[in-house]
Amino acid sequence: MKRRNFLQTAIVAGAIPICSTSGTDALPIGPTPALSVEEQDAIATALGKKGTYTEAQATYSVPLPRADLKVTLKGEPVPIPFGFGGWVAFKKTLDGKQTVMMSDTVLLEEEVNPLIDSVHVAGLEIGAIHNHFFYEQPRIFYMHLHGMGDVRNLAKKYAQAIQNTKLFPANQLSAAKIATAPATVSQTSKELFDLPVLDEIVKYKGVVNGPTYKYTVGRDDVQITAMGAEMTAAIGLNSWASLAGQQSGAHIAGDIAMLESEVNSVVKILRKNNLEVVALHHHMLGDQPRTVFLHYYGRGPATDLARGFRAALDQLGKGTPAMKH
Repeated sequence: MKRRNFLQTAIVAGAIPICSTSGTDALPIGPTPALSVEEQDAIATALGKKGTYTEAQATYSVPLPRADLKVTLKGEPVPIPFGFGGWVAFKKTLDGKQTVMMSDTVLLEEEVNPLIDSVHVAGLEIGAIHNHFFYEQPRIFYMHLHGMGDVRNLAKKYAQAIQNTKLFPANQLSAAKIATAPATVSQTSKELFDLPVLDEIVKYKGVVNGPTYKYTVGRDDVQITAMGAEMTAAIGLNSWASLAGQQSGAHIAGDIAMLESEVNSVVKILRKNNLEVVALHHHMLGDQPRTVFLHYYGRGPATDLARGFRAALDQLGKGTPAMKH
């Protein structure tokens, strides 16, 4: 899949103070400069946890799961990888002069405002606060954070912002040990689902994460920029579907990344496939073109749920010949 080669206008300097670009009239089109091994190590050192570098997208990401939580949907336990794992990701701006950080954090209600205060003290910004689910207990909210600057300083600022929360890897590790029940043997999604059948429906191969199976699909038909950086799947611009349960009776939850013109066609097709629309909102500030995210949820046979996700993907990029979801 090839990207459309069109110039994106830079964010107006000063519109978003910490996220303004260097003031150029247009962003350069081309590959994002790589993060060096030393820069990747600096991120891992600041957070006390190693992440993964996606070379094709020049993005270093660190997962931040809330393993201390025990979540139910409609009274049924669901695994943390189903949709209760946060993350932080770093990549260079297109001109290579600065680094952009984006993060999605998983929070209890009482954790939201204390983190807002810590984020601002650290010199970072809030991009969005919202729900991703209905019916969950305890109530969960998601806060998107962002920042821009030197990669080492940015990683230190992020670590400062979350260091007193359960998001911080060292705190999460100790909390997870306390929450861990006596050892039991649990099935993975390889045993719970017919993965080849699901992959054939979705036309993508998912990833096994314990009892869940997750598809992640980028938007390679369009170049979307924010804070002078190219937004790609590894830094949060993606549609995804996570399956839990079993083949005959599964849960599905996920997110569809849309341009504004695609929103209502996606809403209609999800409802036609008996999937519930849970939230409709932004994740980023200053993104060009504007991107809207839709969260959905459903119950039923895994094949029916997979068809609903596939149908939503089919609504994306219809005006773009290069789009081949």
